[in-house]
Amino acid sequence: MRCRFRLLLTPLLMLQAIPALAELQVGATVVDVSPPNFPVLVNGGFASRSATKIHTPVSARAIVLDDGQERLAIVVVDSCMLPRPLLDDAKQLAARRTQIQPQRMLISATHTHTAPSCMGALGTDADTAYISFLREKLAEAIAQAEANLRPASVGFGSGDAAPYTALRRWIRRSDRVVDDPFGNPTVRANMHAANNWDDVVGPSGPEDPELSVIAFQSLDGQPIAVLANFSMHYFGDQPISADYFGLFCNAVQTRLSAGATPAKDALAPVALMSHGCSGDIWRRDYSLPPEEREELSINEYTERLVEIAMQAYQQIEYDADATLAMAERRLPLRYRVPDAGLLQWARQRMEQFQSQAQAEGQLPTSQADVYAREQILLHEMQATEVVVQAVRIGDIAIATTPNETYAITGLKLKLQSPLRQTMVIELANGGDGYIPPPEQHRLGGYNTWPARSAGLEITAEPKITAAALELLEQVTQQPRRVHDVPLSDAAEEVLRQKPLAFWRLDELSGPHARDTTPQHRDAVYEPGVVFFLDGPPLETSPAADARNRAAHFAGGRLRARMPEVGDSYSVDLWIWNGMPNDARDTTGWFFSRDHDRTLSAHGDHLGIGGTATKPGCLIFQQGRGVSDGSGGAGQGSLHVGNTPLTRWSWNRVTLVRDGEQVQVYLNGAAKPEIEAKVDRAIRAPSALFFFGGRSDNEANLEGKLDEIALFGHPLPAPDESSAAGPYDQR
Repeated sequence: MRCRFRLLLTPLLMLQAIPALAELQVGATVVDVSPPNFPVLVNGGFASRSATKIHTPVSARAIVLDDGQERLAIVVVDSCMLPRPLLDDAKQLAARRTQIQPQRMLISATHTHTAPSCMGALGTDADTAYISFLREKLAEAIAQAEANLRPASVGFGSGDAAPYTALRRWIRRSDRVVDDPFGNPTVRANMHAANNWDDVVGPSGPEDPELSVIAFQSLDGQPIAVLANFSMHYFGDQPISADYFGLFCNAVQTRLSAGATPAKDALAPVALMSHGCSGDIWRRDYSLPPEEREELSINEYTERLVEIAMQAYQQIEYDADATLAMAERRLPLRYRVPDAGLLQWARQRMEQFQSQAQAEGQLPTSQADVYAREQILLHEMQATEVVVQAVRIGDIAIATTPNETYAITGLKLKLQSPLRQTMVIELANGGDGYIPPPEQHRLGGYNTWPARSAGLEITAEPKITAAALELLEQVTQQPRRVHDVPLSDAAEEVLRQKPLAFWRLDELSGPHARDTTPQHRDAVYEPGVVFFLDGPPLETSPAADARNRAAHFAGGRLRARMPEVGDSYSVDLWIWNGMPNDARDTTGWFFSRDHDRTLSAHGDHLGIGGTATKPGCLIFQQGRGVSDGSGGAGQGSLHVGNTPLTRWSWNRVTLVRDGEQVQVYLNGAAKPEIEAKVDRAIRAPSALFFFGGRSDNEANLEGKLDEIALFGHPLPAPDESSAAGPYDQR
């Protein structure tokens, strides 16, 4: 155990060293915050509703930590969202009752959709009577936890809960775009769109399957508290209810108590389940056929998570000498306020609604009226301030966001945090709605429609992420890590063949695709691409986060300028098509070399055929394809393969051009899928290379690409032993 020394000056002794208390101390408690009066408004639905009874109690669960230098509090509350002004008031009240400064308090919501409403959102107002009650209870929880401080040790564990979390936001087909509440066809991605597979091309982002736990125990090994974290939006229950979050905590507490042999005066262990980054996450795996989706009850679901958490808990190693650090930053951000036209539309709708309302103060229930009201509120609000925090507990880190944050944002923080053991808690210190990454805003959908529940500026996500990473660096006194996906065996082989550029498409964000070769010829993503989705399951070197990653193309392309490439070159890449093969004339173009915004007589284009050729088969087009009938020379040609590519599967495609000779290989087969001879007089003069779409932006790929290698020479034909089938992966 470490000791610190204080220097004391006295008249008789100029310098004296005495040991100061420096051991880690932890206290925890649970305070019931169930509403005392009914009916009470309930948040989390589109329209206003109220509850008249308690189905399961809702709680504020608190931990206070002290290392002799820092004292801080972590509180998790069974609530849908907690507004910053309420939390600021509660922290000030708690500070007057404790030795904890307000900026050393982290208070977050679980995001149960069946708790009393303490914040207005969409069609529900805040319940003002409950706000006053909750403010007092939050201060009470922090004070009680501080009173329970005792010497402790801390450790971290995590488990894989992938079967119990999945993407609920899927990208719609470009020909299946639907209208937003304002009457505009902007919805390229939306929640639960994959209920009908024919409407969608794939999930819009990655998931985070980690269920992590920070455990605290007394110096004699008795459990004090467990802080868990998981990225799954909510399960769904009857109001008033703590949803699976409360059930999980109660079950873990029961397990901890059953395994303990406490002293006579020991306190019961406390469990907390904080909300991970879940803005685009739910429990149903839409990538599975309906008949294969396991439908669990809320109790069954909770018990599965408890088992994973307890297995991780049993493996934890503890540190009694952990020091503490905490930092906070308040960021000014603007709302996406309506322009003059939208504001006029909103005011006219609300005037019409109020003239037809049956009672004074009645709230709208139709989607258009709800969002009309939200535009007026955003116009009145204009701007706000959000709170971002970072905590270090020994070699464990916690980062926070005040929002419903997408899973990719949580991964950005975890994978770049200076400490590998990092937890990300969302809806902390405020309830500022969804913050999709900027590229997701382009896809539209409910999570992007401007409202108090999703109203922050488009750049809010990168600003909050950057602030959290800087705070993590501050509390750890270490630089952030650089996230690199380990090279697969296949990638190592590609590099041995000396490509001009090798874009692995494993970025967490755009606009640059990093070239892995020493030439560093980075390519540029156009708008209409999303990042860090699952790539082909290539074998990699052992690593904790070695999953291969890919980019999904939803209208945008990757572009590179390579002027040194002549008419002898090769392209090797992995492709995953999300469109049905019979959905359009050409299912999708995924490689193109030509001048931008046009289709010249000199370009090379590679894609997947549709109803105009052979659905699902590879197609190679030179120039403008088949002659247009005008009799002009140099129109080019179109060549078609014979093997249909299965939708939602990974396939490796290699294009080899040696002057006038062209071969296209599929999945390493020695026999070309396409073999063509192009016009000797036609060269490939354009220095621009496009991936994920054609040069003229016609029938661009709706799907994923990965591991793109460009060579300035023809590659040899694949060895027959390298042939492989596609990887099926939705």
